[in-house]
Amino acid sequence: MTQTLHIALAQVNPIVGDIPYNLGKIRKTRDEAPDSTDLIVFPEMVVCGYPPEDLVLKPFFMDEVQRAVDALAKESKGKNAALIVPAPWKDGEEIYNALHFIHDGSILATRTKRHLPNYGVFDEQRRFKPGPLPEPVTFKDIKLGLMICEDMWYPDAANYLKQQGAEILIIPNASPFDSKKHDIRLHLAQARTDQTGLPLIYVNQIGGQDELIFDGGSFALDHAGTLTTRMDQFKESLDYIKLNRGEDGWRIEGTQNLPPPLQEQEAIYSALVLGLRDYIAKNDFPGLLIGLSGGIDSALSAAIAVDALGPDAVHCVMMPSQYTSKESLEDAKEQADTLGVKLDTIPIEETVEAFGSALKPLLDENTPATTFENIQSRTRGLLLMALSNASGKMVLSTGNKSEMAVGYATLYGDMCGGFNVLKDIYKTQVYEMARWRNQNNPEGTSGPDGMVIPERVITKNPTAELRDNQSDQDTLPPYDVLDDILTCLIEQDMDVDTISKRGHKRELVQNVWKMLDMAEYKRRQAPPGVKITSRAFGRDRRYPITNHFMNIIEKSAT
Repeated sequence: MTQTLHIALAQVNPIVGDIPYNLGKIRKTRDEAPDSTDLIVFPEMVVCGYPPEDLVLKPFFMDEVQRAVDALAKESKGKNAALIVPAPWKDGEEIYNALHFIHDGSILATRTKRHLPNYGVFDEQRRFKPGPLPEPVTFKDIKLGLMICEDMWYPDAANYLKQQGAEILIIPNASPFDSKKHDIRLHLAQARTDQTGLPLIYVNQIGGQDELIFDGGSFALDHAGTLTTRMDQFKESLDYIKLNRGEDGWRIEGTQNLPPPLQEQEAIYSALVLGLRDYIAKNDFPGLLIGLSGGIDSALSAAIAVDALGPDAVHCVMMPSQYTSKESLEDAKEQADTLGVKLDTIPIEETVEAFGSALKPLLDENTPATTFENIQSRTRGLLLMALSNASGKMVLSTGNKSEMAVGYATLYGDMCGGFNVLKDIYKTQVYEMARWRNQNNPEGTSGPDGMVIPERVITKNPTAELRDNQSDQDTLPPYDVLDDILTCLIEQDMDVDTISKRGHKRELVQNVWKMLDMAEYKRRQAPPGVKITSRAFGRDRRYPITNHFMNIIEKSAT
């Protein structure tokens, strides 16, 4: 009877759709594992990357996945280590989210995901059929209980596996990051060990996939729910655990000096860096273009860009108008010098005047001032996109979640770009993160230590500098007030009365809600960006553009 089991936890970063690349990662991990390794566990859908979305509806895509799994099975002949290789799988006309247990030249078992998430960013029920409760897989006379990701969030699969004699629970995952999720995963895993008395191994994907970030942080718990292994977040890595059979079941040998989970600010910043780095790398862009204004949002975006890609891949452009202050010019240059990035200056005053002259016959004294303000923003967007066409570099949009929420952003102007790293970061968080980055430099970044964002950028009043003496608070409430209301509306779905009880005037709450609804058409045209919160704009939050529900709220209050 087997007395010890050596398991490798492969926390890897696949690319969606790049099956040869992903196969290469699987093979490299397999071939470099010590001879003593009995089992290597890979994350959910590692063969094709997660989430594959409607790729699984293409028959020839599924054929390629099957060929890849079959190749891994043939290659396993004569090798000691078995593989748990998750992949989408077609059985007849049905498609499943599945895993394959591969060993000694064949697929010993296939298990399918029972609980298909269909909330937030997930819509697995659109593509996959739920599987039955999973049966244990016997390997080296050990009954292994294999579940896939969401199946750990419910008690039925773990209970059933325990009833069928499972001795160890193993869970491949592709669980996206949000800033509050780390403890939730751990507590859910501990609930499964509490109910079964079995050790549990949790292997999570890392990497960026469009707006989703997978943060890794794989771990193992002993039968009592005690953490025995924890892997780093936001890093590809391989860890090994040893289990010993005792009289009362399997026990995991504990790892000394477990790395602590990242504090929230560092975790968010690391997610932004990883998300931007992978978006650029996986989409084969040669670098980034950033409109560096001397303001806080572009300053933080530039710091993240350099941390993600290094200074040589980041090209900043200052585009001053007649309203651009001397301080903004100085701050932008100071930051560019500190970061070591190229900074070019393209004055836009003459270009804006040319647009004004062309439009003059069609405008009059009643034309709203925003018409002329937005010409400045759109001129900058046009210039950046021209430079993008010329160089192939991607324009990084720099708006934050507060601005995107209330429409304080110009379509085809500052919203131009292929990606927005601050899309799910509120304005108050932008300031907090800028201060944090000036005092910290997370491991694995390419930027310099010390103050990378000039202090004056952080302390001066926020302004778009599109007219004389402009301030964001000419149009918006103070950002601490605005962000609290927006968090209540977006992440927590509170009603007006509940938000008002937090100390906000009812009329202000209604106005913010109205701005939020009216800006939906803009957000539909915005670039993707890194998801950080439990409800990011995009696939996480789906509201109709044509929407009169706010009218009912206003009428009910009168």
